[in-house]
Amino acid sequence: MPIFQRKRAAYATAEVKAAVGGYYANSAGVNMIGQYYTYQEGEARNKAVSVPAVTRSLNLFKSAIGAMPLRMYNERWMDGDREKVYLDPRSWLRRPDPTVPYQFLMAWTLDDLVMFGRAFWYITSRTADGFPASFTRLPAGSITTQDMAGPVWFAPSKQVYFQGGELDPDNLVQFLSPTQGLIYTSPQAVETALAIETARRRNATSPIPSGILQQQEGSEPMSAQELTDMVAAFEAARNKGGAIAALNQYVKFQETVMTPDKMLLIDSANYSALEMARLMNVPPYLVGVSTGAYSYQSSQQARTDLWMFGVKLYAEAIAETLSMDNVLPRGTFVEFYTDDYLEDEAASDAANEVEDDLNVEPEENTGENMARR
Repeated sequence: MPIFQRKRAAYATAEVKAAVGGYYANSAGVNMIGQYYTYQEGEARNKAVSVPAVTRSLNLFKSAIGAMPLRMYNERWMDGDREKVYLDPRSWLRRPDPTVPYQFLMAWTLDDLVMFGRAFWYITSRTADGFPASFTRLPAGSITTQDMAGPVWFAPSKQVYFQGGELDPDNLVQFLSPTQGLIYTSPQAVETALAIETARRRNATSPIPSGILQQQEGSEPMSAQELTDMVAAFEAARNKGGAIAALNQYVKFQETVMTPDKMLLIDSANYSALEMARLMNVPPYLVGVSTGAYSYQSSQQARTDLWMFGVKLYAEAIAETLSMDNVLPRGTFVEFYTDDYLEDEAASDAANEVEDDLNVEPEENTGENMARR
């Protein structure tokens, strides 16, 4: 017991020192945490998510990561093999941020990793042993780092600024994506997709005329006003339900052939969606784009494709960051429990009947129980 008393005293002393000077002397950043009216995701991110294929991909990612709970374990050697021994989770594992649901926090952490290539959690409380007990997410769009300008992040930053104030990096959990952020890797592709959407909207709001009334050669010239009146009369007759039209030998009705498909608006939109699927690492069929040669046979296969090609690299980045020594004691790790998401319900029930290890009670995590205030 005296060991934990000394650790608690040392941690309390560090808190007092930090409060007196250092990072808390310029407390603009710390004081702005929780002032949600100042939070922003950034214009580049907002433009990217206005592309339907990007939003669809993000929503798929979030639906997956939010359905996968975290579990904690350590490792031991048994008969020459290394096996996982699951532990009673620390209190924050089910709800890292007490103010928001687990699904919300994980979804937006993944959003930051996809868009910016990094994400930030601020430690809001600690247990008596000095390890985090709760967190809050800081939007990456509101973070600047003076020691790294990006767009590639090489390590956790030591000079982090939030809303103009410097934060103590020891009170931050910094998630680094294995891929570069979308807003840095493909601004041209996003701009092209937005330009295509603008063209489609312009076509929708400016209807193409169904035909042209063309005056024939050899007829008496008509003034601009006479042409306008003739077109108005012809259009009014059609709007009144007139199915039959009559024209003399001096005027010819010529049907227009300009349609959205012939303007390549449909093909351009499909190609743009395919490009966004490539950038987001999502199988095209999951965002509604048919490639002709790629298909799936079941919803379970679709979930597996989404996990393997899109979500897994970000989920592992989150789990490995939360397994580092500034979050958990050395030798303790966390992982996402993926079985319930990847397996269909019938297969999962059958597996539960034959796998005895799924029914093993987790070992008690006495470390945090002793350290908890």
